[in-house]
Amino acid sequence: MVGSADVAKHPILEPFNPLRQVMWRRPGFLIRRLTQIGQAIFFDLCKSESITPLQVGMLTALSMNPWLDQKAIGRELSLDRTTTAEVLKRLGDKGLVETRVNPDDRRSRLSVITTDGLNLINDLQESIHRSQELLIEPLSPEDRAEFMRLLAQLVDAHEKKEKMEKEIGAG
Repeated sequence: MVGSADVAKHPILEPFNPLRQVMWRRPGFLIRRLTQIGQAIFFDLCKSESITPLQVGMLTALSMNPWLDQKAIGRELSLDRTTTAEVLKRLGDKGLVETRVNPDDRRSRLSVITTDGLNLINDLQESIHRSQELLIEPLSPEDRAEFMRLLAQLVDAHEKKEKMEKEIGAG
């Protein structure tokens, strides 16, 4: 057993922490923690632009699909209506997105990325890519591929289950 004197001599050793042992067996905790790490890496690389990963995701979606309504944007990014509206407002306030009333359905609003938004996304591409690389860099190339495959498998399975439950509930 490692005593406190041993820990002081060997800074690499940490005292036994039962809570840490429990938490590190919970996938939700680890996924949340990895998200925090990924966001910290992103903010470090993109700090000069005052933009969040979610905002980058929305700008990316709009750069590929101009004039989407809020419902479609939320669906593309798996966001609820309130979050989608708040992020669009922030991006609009920064001049990165333009939003208009849908002429075909005055109850909905359509959004498009502006030239400034496109320029920002283009300027950030290298940093965005690097942040993703740094996040999984501790894994071997084979483990990176397997990790991404398993993450996609988990998300896909849960999204299919969620869709099926909604269809059953609506039927």
